[in-house]
Amino acid sequence: MVGLRGVGAGHGVLRGGALLTAVIGDVYDRLGPRVVVAAGAVAMAAGVAALGVVTQPWQLYPAFLVMSMGWGSMSGAAINIILAPWFERRRGLAVSIAFNGATLGGVCIAPALIALIGAAGFTRALALAAVVLLVVLVAVAACVMGRGPEGRGLGPDGDSQGVVRADPSQGGAPGRRGDALRTWRFWSVSAPFALGLAAQVGVLTHMVALVTPRLGAGGAARAVSATTAAALIGRLATGFVVDRLDRRLVSSATLIIQIIGLGLLAWAPSVAVVYAGCALFAWGRQPDDAARSHSRRRVAAGKVRRARRARGRDQPIHVRLRAVLVGVLRDWTGAYGLALGACTLLQAVAAAMVLLGPGRTPSPVPGR
Repeated sequence: MVGLRGVGAGHGVLRGGALLTAVIGDVYDRLGPRVVVAAGAVAMAAGVAALGVVTQPWQLYPAFLVMSMGWGSMSGAAINIILAPWFERRRGLAVSIAFNGATLGGVCIAPALIALIGAAGFTRALALAAVVLLVVLVAVAACVMGRGPEGRGLGPDGDSQGVVRADPSQGGAPGRRGDALRTWRFWSVSAPFALGLAAQVGVLTHMVALVTPRLGAGGAARAVSATTAAALIGRLATGFVVDRLDRRLVSSATLIIQIIGLGLLAWAPSVAVVYAGCALFAWGRQPDDAARSHSRRRVAAGKVRRARRARGRDQPIHVRLRAVLVGVLRDWTGAYGLALGACTLLQAVAAAMVLLGPGRTPSPVPGR
């Protein structure tokens, strides 16, 4: 029962964090990244430490609610917001590297935490993890996240502050809250990637259960490792090309690669095909900026604030759909065939919507 309630409380982290990301652009604009990241670190550390002293199922909910504040302050939307003033020409690559750092953190920290729990016990291990988290993130916030590029007399990509690169494909950035919701440009990015991420996260959540019948427990573990490695490589490779090519074409291509991976997982005539399906599905996990950076705006005074607001508004749409579709269809049919077919359809619709959206222009990279 505690485990089931823990899952429900964990979903509460996503919901609470999603609500925060809807306004996180305004929060970063008013307080600055140093304050927001430090406050998010405090909230996350407090929630992690509280999990170590939980004795009743209901206590999970306030602990996860506090953690959701930290998650929302430092999630993918926050990464985009922090990096947006610093990069324009190579923003896709910058976000790819940043997101790979987050992925590697999960790969490295989770096993270390498990080992620490075995050595020191659950409560002490989480308390120590909370202290390390707090010290490291507050130090980074204090030492690194001070002034933006304008405070150092610079523009995006290290250019002179007086240089403003016009982007003829972009209209004026939305100024008031809700303006973005009335534009086709916003929905041509947010809606398809809400669909794509619903399929993506659903399949990844069920990956072990999906491949275990064919690979066994040991093979499933290796498949998850291969999936993580392919995601890291694919995200970095996409980051290198997304700033040079038409971003909508790149985004659609990554979704098509995922469709091929899903087809191989559904077909699965051999162990090799299952591994190939996992790798291709993970390879297609483009960084968020492969989708969002084609809503790129000129980073000039007055534009940064509006861009930050727009970047946080589509995140709740993505989170609400994640990890639900595959589980519901699997329980309904007793197998993953229909679920994989539905995910394939969602990815195909998403790829078409992204491709048909406005603003299909390649990103300018001088000297290329």
